[in-house]
Amino acid sequence: MSVGVLAAFQMVYPELNFTRYFTFGRIRPLHTNAAIFGFALSVIFATAYHLIQRLCRVRIWNDSLAKIHFVLYNLTIVLAAITLPLGLNQSKEYAELEWPLDLLIVIWFVIFLVNFLATIFTREEKQLYAAIWFYIASFVTIPILFVVNNLSVPVSFSKSYSIFSGVYDANIQWWYGHNAVAFVLTTPFLGLMYYYFPKHIKQPIYSHRLSIIHFWSLIFIYIWAGPHHLLNTPLPEWLQTTGMAFSIMLWMPSWGGMLNGFLTLTQAKEKIKTDAILKMMLVGITFYGMSTFEGPLLSIRSISALGHNTDWIIGHVHSGTLGWVGMMSFAAIYYLVPRMWNANLYSEKLANVHFWFATLGILLYIVSMWVSGITEGSMWRAIDSKGFLQYPSWVQITEVLKPFRFARGIAGAIYLSGVFVMLYNLIKTIQNSGSGFQEIDLRVKEEGKSA
Repeated sequence: MSVGVLAAFQMVYPELNFTRYFTFGRIRPLHTNAAIFGFALSVIFATAYHLIQRLCRVRIWNDSLAKIHFVLYNLTIVLAAITLPLGLNQSKEYAELEWPLDLLIVIWFVIFLVNFLATIFTREEKQLYAAIWFYIASFVTIPILFVVNNLSVPVSFSKSYSIFSGVYDANIQWWYGHNAVAFVLTTPFLGLMYYYFPKHIKQPIYSHRLSIIHFWSLIFIYIWAGPHHLLNTPLPEWLQTTGMAFSIMLWMPSWGGMLNGFLTLTQAKEKIKTDAILKMMLVGITFYGMSTFEGPLLSIRSISALGHNTDWIIGHVHSGTLGWVGMMSFAAIYYLVPRMWNANLYSEKLANVHFWFATLGILLYIVSMWVSGITEGSMWRAIDSKGFLQYPSWVQITEVLKPFRFARGIAGAIYLSGVFVMLYNLIKTIQNSGSGFQEIDLRVKEEGKSA
């Protein structure tokens, strides 16, 4: 997130590109990979290990595999943080890491997947709750997407070339890119929602039937929507139309799930003023609804022609990542840490301060990017009475956008300040825990024998 703030201000003050290792072109992929595959995926793995044992009523299948997964995963993050600023990059969005790291990722993901599925197969709880379905869909789909998109021919230890080319490469890339958003930033966090919302408020999910409809319709529709990233390009017309149609259909399951989460939280509305976790959950599900409305909207050809490649897209992406993923992650972290260390949260007041920093930061960010993006798209399209571009100079447009991009940098700094408040709060919580980390026996006794 710190790198993201630096990248935001580089768009306003080019002199901040002070060395080749910290130019925008190198730190931008570092920012996206760290945020998505470093922060978000860490939360996904942590919550998966936590909830799968409780919903299946068994210990994780193999502790050693979990430890190997932890070490290799964090090794990948460190190596990514080193190689990306060095310029070792495949030039494919969300798939920038070179082939040695791709292989390492596949190894630890398979290790995790085996451990996760084996825990499910050895469970002592007959029913599979909806939250597990969303996690299974994510963990089965992610490696398939990742492997296909990263198929390449290595020419050295630090360089490879994709086996796809031209329009085929673009199609595969955005089949992967869109579904990386689907199965990393959406479905596992919906699984998180279906488990932690009821657990925190101590009330059942609003509708189990709706959760089933939500799951199957989302899984069927989401995988087809990737071509909407390539509207008005050489991609075949029928494929663009297919992507647009399925993207518009995503409104229905997305909002069905959003309403299910929202109506679940209304069962504890009397706590909303004081409970920081509940506030984060509520704002998170609200931003999920906003971003899943905006995504299908931007997939319509005429609107895509205005918004594509502008700051509007940046605002859309961050309403999902900072609003939905960020808030859900913070809520899960605040829920887990005190329970894992058997302690009360150090300061509920600081958690509320974090909530307001995050909320105000997100709102300032997306509003500034909406205004900037629509202004940018309109200026690109503007023509004079003779039919010539009214603003032919890219620099001329960039100067107009500076105030909005400066506001975006300030918004990112506000959001980041909230993260530092959270870190302080959690560190103090752990320090004051007394007995330290607590291991819980998940076995239950049924009919006189250990379950």
